[in-house]
Amino acid sequence: MSGTIHVTRNDKETIIGVKGRFNFEMHSQFRAAYQSESGEDNQGRRFVIDLAGTEYIDSSALGMLLLLREEAGANESDIEIVNTRPEIRKILETANFQRLFKIA
Repeated sequence: MSGTIHVTRNDKETIIGVKGRFNFEMHSQFRAAYQSESGEDNQGRRFVIDLAGTEYIDSSALGMLLLLREEAGANESDIEIVNTRPEIRKILETANFQRLFKIA
């Protein structure tokens, strides 16, 4: 079973909360969460990925995070991954995501 996504958006920031299993089944839901309804460019926008309710993360979820980074402007992107459980943080660090994202 897959998880669910909750999105909170304001003028400059999008907060994406992932609950449950963050896997390939969430691909279209996750992509819709960070894409602007107005079709505006995501560059310059701040994204916060809240993993407080995330029980599991797999390689396809890592790929989704990389796609978000690419669409948000790669090295100029402002993306922070927050509230990671120790086992999920270990996966992110094993993949060297701390070099690409702020992890808190």
